[in-house]
Amino acid sequence: MITLTIDGREIGAREGWTVLQAAQNVGIEIPTLCYHEALSSSGACRLCSVEITTKRGRNRVVTSCLYPVENGLDVQTNSEKIKRLRRGLMELLLARCPDSEKIKHVAGQMGVTEPRFRMEGEECILCGLCVRVCQEISEAKAISAVNRGIKKEIAPPFHDLAETCIGCGGCAYVCPTGAIKIEDNQIRLGSKIFKDLSPEEVKKMEEKFKSK
Repeated sequence: MITLTIDGREIGAREGWTVLQAAQNVGIEIPTLCYHEALSSSGACRLCSVEITTKRGRNRVVTSCLYPVENGLDVQTNSEKIKRLRRGLMELLLARCPDSEKIKHVAGQMGVTEPRFRMEGEECILCGLCVRVCQEISEAKAISAVNRGIKKEIAPPFHDLAETCIGCGGCAYVCPTGAIKIEDNQIRLGSKIFKDLSPEEVKKMEEKFKSK
């Protein structure tokens, strides 16, 4: 058992857990838009950033979904530095996806209602949840991140509608912003239409989530 302190509260955590898992286990809320307990962590949204001080006195900001617990670790989930960081991140996300109800809700909780940046009108925040569920749960690899930098987007490999899509709907299930939708029994990503939902594959996907 690992012993650490989160927001002044000494807690125990299992070896191998991340700081985020340790916090969630005792009901300490840390915001995140790219984390799902059944999937691997990526730290893409960085909203789960926390301020840590190690046993040796080293202080820094880390993503809690990736940083492993360790004895003597002191974690601040809501310091002024972290609040400023999260507000800045939410301004960027709100500018990117100004019509997303989820983004507006999370931004509002942090006091962000109007970003300082140019509105982009996107729906996808590039969290990568859809890619991970397609690879790790569905094992289909029908969707991926393509291009780099400002041109990065989520799409079928080489922009071809992958025949490997099994119609499980897992990508829409985990999408936090609704960029991937299920409409008229079809899985849609923007103008791209994947296979129709398969009730059999949906059931398999749900069972895999429950077993994680």
